[in-house]
Amino acid sequence: MRIDVLTLFPEMFEGVFSSSILGKASEKGIVTLNTVNFREYSENKHSTVDDYPYGGGGGMVLKPEPVFSAVEDLLSDGGSEEDSPRIILMCPQGETFTQAKAEELSRQRRLILICGHYEGYDERIRRYLVTDELSIGDYVLTGGEIPAMAVIDSVVRLLPGVLGNEQSAVTDSFSTGLLEYPHYTRPPKFRDWEVPEVLLSGHHGNIAQWRRKQALYRTWKRRPDLLKNRSPDKLEEQWLKEFEQGQFPD
Repeated sequence: MRIDVLTLFPEMFEGVFSSSILGKASEKGIVTLNTVNFREYSENKHSTVDDYPYGGGGGMVLKPEPVFSAVEDLLSDGGSEEDSPRIILMCPQGETFTQAKAEELSRQRRLILICGHYEGYDERIRRYLVTDELSIGDYVLTGGEIPAMAVIDSVVRLLPGVLGNEQSAVTDSFSTGLLEYPHYTRPPKFRDWEVPEVLLSGHHGNIAQWRRKQALYRTWKRRPDLLKNRSPDKLEEQWLKEFEQGQFPD
């Protein structure tokens, strides 16, 4: 996968792209991460990329020319139709980013993310250039860099060979439609708190059922909205009735 980021602050990505999972994925050649300062594509001597909005109002608006020129320059390197990128605008008005969206984007060969600043974008960027608009939540940040980092991290960790254990991504919260079950590790007893006996039993069937019930309970308790579109089987229906009656798993 190749990921290009259009930003006015490429230095913000240096540590993120070279550290931890993203750094290792880049070293392995699984992903190529690239930043482009679209100020370099400004068409005036002052290198400005913003201007006052038509019709008046507060704030400044990103001009279309430098953004279009930067993206078109990136696309000029050719490539097959399979490499045709998703061009993503990081924007508070966009579709809320989810694990399902991360999984969808992880199947692409190339992504271009555009990070905005100021009051917003010239609408022609939104209408005639991008393929997707993404938001990481119902709040506003000073720019699109932090949201872009979150999206990139979420997508790259799903690529084959990035995580040491491929099962990690499969059982993540939201990947199954439920929050993830509790985890324990050594020691088996810490102070007066013991690891649940079932996890020490070695019985894989019982462990799997315990984890499934715990995941369902944690979702029911913390994020019941996630269950609205879920079709529970008979066992999950039974467990949900138990929860409603105050019978909770240990």
